[in-house]
Amino acid sequence: MTDRTRATLLGALAPVVWGTTYAVTTELLPPERPMTAALLRAAPAGVLLLLLTRQVPPASWRGRLVVLSLLNIGAFFPLLFLGAYRLPGGLAAVVGSAQPLIVAVVLMLAFGQPTPAKQLVWAVVAVAGVGMAVFAGPVTVDALGITAAFTGAVSMATGVVLTRRWGLPPGMSGLAVTGWQLVLGAVVIAPLVPLLDNGAFVLDGPAVAGYAWLAIPGTAIAYAVWFSAGRHLPATSTALLGVLSPVVAALIGWLWLGQALSGVQSAGFALALVAAVIGQTAAHRPSGTPRRPKRSGRAPAACPTSVPAAP
Repeated sequence: MTDRTRATLLGALAPVVWGTTYAVTTELLPPERPMTAALLRAAPAGVLLLLLTRQVPPASWRGRLVVLSLLNIGAFFPLLFLGAYRLPGGLAAVVGSAQPLIVAVVLMLAFGQPTPAKQLVWAVVAVAGVGMAVFAGPVTVDALGITAAFTGAVSMATGVVLTRRWGLPPGMSGLAVTGWQLVLGAVVIAPLVPLLDNGAFVLDGPAVAGYAWLAIPGTAIAYAVWFSAGRHLPATSTALLGVLSPVVAALIGWLWLGQALSGVQSAGFALALVAAVIGQTAAHRPSGTPRRPKRSGRAPAACPTSVPAAP
């Protein structure tokens, strides 16, 4: 198994776990508490990882860590749960599945780096597949929920790009960097709880189980493997894995919540899943991997597919 295949399989675990977020939020957590959900997802997981790693970021890297914490956690978590509370899970997921396209735009505008055409095509196919699945059924559109979901997708997509570009601080592990992002993100989220949450805070058995699931498997473990994939895979490839999240969300809705899928919806999710898988193989090979020369004897020019290392 190659390093890239291993990174892809580990990275795929994260969106598979995240696909449970919508069902856990609506079925187990107290209503009207999106910021509480975001805070209790980030803080316990971050503290756990910091206790396990006990590493402090170097002074030269703290500014970057603050930026990543805001993009990946401090902004993304509140926007994610705001969308999850205000939109049907499928509609929130289809907005989030646009991340590969947003990554391509960020790469082009910020770094002048084009995305390989094949990956871009499969990213469009993946979004179309999720769109088929969502819009084939009844859809309730909430303007604030749509705005939150899209802004969250932009935030996470930018975080994916910068995670790949910046790599790891000297002397720090990926788990430690993930822990610091979660803790710093929780600091940003905490003041929003009394400002934006209106529902009663009920910490019963289902709520405890829901918050624990979101914090440990859904955050501490999932974000560790996600950021690891982001440091080893091209940014568009990492974002394309996120399409697995709505696919899993649909399966949970069908198996657990009894939500029937029509033939068109099933075909849409199947198309999204196929696009996510093929999109990984559509990326160009990493630099340094020899290509088979053309018959003319001239090797084709390589097109960069990963974000260049920071100077």
